[in-house]
Amino acid sequence: MTVAWTPHRFTGGLLALDTANTVVLRGDPERTFDRFDDPAEIARFADAASGFRAAELGDRRLAVSSPAAIAPVVLSIRETTDKLFRGAVSKGAVATADLPEFLRSCADGLAASGTEIGAQGRPFGDPATPIAFEAALAVSALSLLRDDTVARLRICPNCTWLFVDRSRNSSRLWCDMAVCGNRQKASRHYRRRMAANEVGNA
Repeated sequence: MTVAWTPHRFTGGLLALDTANTVVLRGDPERTFDRFDDPAEIARFADAASGFRAAELGDRRLAVSSPAAIAPVVLSIRETTDKLFRGAVSKGAVATADLPEFLRSCADGLAASGTEIGAQGRPFGDPATPIAFEAALAVSALSLLRDDTVARLRICPNCTWLFVDRSRNSSRLWCDMAVCGNRQKASRHYRRRMAANEVGNA
């Protein structure tokens, strides 16, 4: 499936959450689909993410050597990230039983990266050189373990995507007000009109 990576697709707030959200409508067996069913989409996603997540990445570009080769580790990080932090939203804390699998996936993403990260002001390393997508994905996923980030994780009630709520009073409901928020408003308006019509026709 060919996918246009439009701005509203990057509403998770962090690379790891944007990647987790590449499975659209999780939990809905009739409508869900995986944007990475075609591994070539991983390269297209990484290219777009380099722009959308430039601030998080410290302007370091994401590189994809071979989409098919890295697909297993990318999917493993994606799925363990979604499982761990979707559970954290529901329970209000990270389940330690889910950590080993998550950490192993992240370790696999970092294993062959051959780069350095974590310098002052450069959490993803030197912006002058690209970083392997799977390595950057692992770093982003591991950053979610901070307690202040876990406390701000949310699940959008419309599309079920994970996102970080960075609003001042931690009251953000939708991953994207322009997309999911407006759809819910329109749906509520439609239901009110239908109910009013039924009363009027009674």
